[in-house]
Amino acid sequence: MNGPRFNEWIQSPRVRVIDENGENLGVMYTREAMAQAQEVGLDLVEVSPNADPPVAKFLDVGKYKYEAQKKANAARKTQKAQEIKEIKVRPNIDDHDYDTKMKKIVEFIGEGDKVKVTLRFRGREMAHGQIGMALLQRVQQDTAEIAKVEAYPRMEGKQMLMVLAPK
Repeated sequence: MNGPRFNEWIQSPRVRVIDENGENLGVMYTREAMAQAQEVGLDLVEVSPNADPPVAKFLDVGKYKYEAQKKANAARKTQKAQEIKEIKVRPNIDDHDYDTKMKKIVEFIGEGDKVKVTLRFRGREMAHGQIGMALLQRVQQDTAEIAKVEAYPRMEGKQMLMVLAPK
């Protein structure tokens, strides 16, 4: 765990002490500082072990851990999990249908999501893989300004897949 070290004996015989209000009490012996912290009902916590002399602070360890956990939870709430949205197309897609699918791809990437473009082959279309590859390259070129290719086109069974991610 980064930050203050809890429940550890401070190695140095003298430490710079900061009280619960953030005021510097000066340099004193570790035992004396621990006694003062206990009088106030707090713990002596080493905040900066690499300083000379090390810096220790009067803290309520339980309250400190609680506040740190609250901050971590708040940070986790504000994060947006990146989802993978899927767009399914066929090799012989019409221009209008292609434009509609492209609008959705641009919308998803604008929201910060990844887009998995799935090209489905049926029947004899499997013999014409180059048509599918050309279609996926066209998608790649049309989204080149806003997205980068995370997974290049590859065949998986009867479908060809490509993953786009926001730049």
